[in-house]
Amino acid sequence: MNHKFYVTTPIYYPSGRFHIGTAYTTVLADSMKQYHKLKGEDAYMLTGTDEHGQKIEKKAEEAEKTPKQYVDEMAKMAKQLWARMGIEYDDFIQTTEERHEKVVQKIFDYFMEQGDIYKGEYEGWYCIPCETFFTETQLVDGKCPDCGRDVELMKEESYFFNMKKYADRLLQYYEEHPDFIKPEYRKNEMINNFIKPGLEDLCVSRTSFDWGIKVLKDSKHVVYVWLDALTNYITALGYLSEDDTLFKKYWPADLQIVGKDIARFHLIYWPIFLMALDLPLPKTILVHNWIMMKDGKMSKSKGNVIYPETLIERYGLDSVRYFLLREMPVSQDGIFSPEAFVERYNFDLCNDLSNLLNRTVSMVNKYFEGRVPEYKGTPNEVDKELEEYAISQIEKFDEKWNHYEIANSMQEIWNLIARTNKYIDETMPWALAKEEQTEKLESCMYHLIENLRKIAILIRPFMKDTADNIFRQIGIEEEDMKNWKNLKSYNKIQDTKVIEKGEPIFMRLNAEEEVEFLKNVMKSEKQ
Repeated sequence: MNHKFYVTTPIYYPSGRFHIGTAYTTVLADSMKQYHKLKGEDAYMLTGTDEHGQKIEKKAEEAEKTPKQYVDEMAKMAKQLWARMGIEYDDFIQTTEERHEKVVQKIFDYFMEQGDIYKGEYEGWYCIPCETFFTETQLVDGKCPDCGRDVELMKEESYFFNMKKYADRLLQYYEEHPDFIKPEYRKNEMINNFIKPGLEDLCVSRTSFDWGIKVLKDSKHVVYVWLDALTNYITALGYLSEDDTLFKKYWPADLQIVGKDIARFHLIYWPIFLMALDLPLPKTILVHNWIMMKDGKMSKSKGNVIYPETLIERYGLDSVRYFLLREMPVSQDGIFSPEAFVERYNFDLCNDLSNLLNRTVSMVNKYFEGRVPEYKGTPNEVDKELEEYAISQIEKFDEKWNHYEIANSMQEIWNLIARTNKYIDETMPWALAKEEQTEKLESCMYHLIENLRKIAILIRPFMKDTADNIFRQIGIEEEDMKNWKNLKSYNKIQDTKVIEKGEPIFMRLNAEEEVEFLKNVMKSEKQ
């Protein structure tokens, strides 16, 4: 059976450079895609930019550009960053594209004809940056409860979507599909904070500005951003278009990844829109928390913002991707600090992984002139224990990754790296060579190379360059030997030669100097 996997990120509001917190979502989505490709599945990833609304109109005006000029420049910037970060998306959608706008108009008309949308007048507190209306009781100290900024009292004619009509159906869906929302406590937040108190109908059109998709049957209205933006996940696949091949193939999405700041829109409004369209819902929506600084959220005014380009240029792409996934527990906020980044680099990547590779390649060259000994098929007790441990770690990684326990799953890989380093100390190859215990030495070298092959496969979804470097150094060239199907085997390496001189894949940093460098970079971004 040919399995498929469709993963999406939220489409990003284009307001300038993306800091590392914003990059986390896309790195995670890309790593998920690469993991499923590694397993031989048909994996497809969507990302893009959310380009309509009052805040975009204002930003463009401030930049003395047309809104379309402004959003196209921002989309180009996003694509350049994703390329720099090794993101291999299959489609990048801009909500100003005709393929999206036409379908949104059809969806709006359908909702009107079905009686899900009605005209009314909205009066309430509006946060322009969040594109969200709030009631008086929802405000916190008179400000936006999501971002803390000032809100404006607005009154205008609007269309509303009848959310109440679908509230019970949504609750039932939550109950019957326990994997729909991850982590589970987000479901309870939605129920207790928004649904049980009485789900408010959603304003889905605006008349106070023009930068948006026109409502076909009432052109003074433009479609309000959340109905517009959320539908990108199906418009990008060709839903209601002349060619809906991709939609039929990939929908429903297997995984949609969003940050906690837009959880409500994806966990309540989005499934209700899909129910109204009589479409299946995504299998899982994963809500992650934020990457914070020790003194709170990243902010240029605080001088605590760090951008991925800065880290990539100085420390390499794979170290940044590793840190983002390893340091960010999905169910709670992660913390970025210069000290934590440098520590992960020095200990996890340099001391543990790079050192293991370097020692192993050096020993194979020293004891067997670079030739990897053949597998004997009857491992001794120490080797057998190592094999069993490696298989168990692979299974633990697989289980946790598939349950979206990303940081924990990566710990299982590093447990295997640590155990393999310990194996060197247990077997003492230098002593085996001195005592001329050739068979044990051969088995030792074989198992070290084989574990390095397994480690390279496991890290390949999120550290591709490093994985490829390991394969090159240990002499693994066949693509079959780099894929999941041969991951658990211990008898696959044959007629293999390591490189003549090992090359450290990560060089140890001067911790004090690098921490100071990062702190100065962050201060330089202060505004």
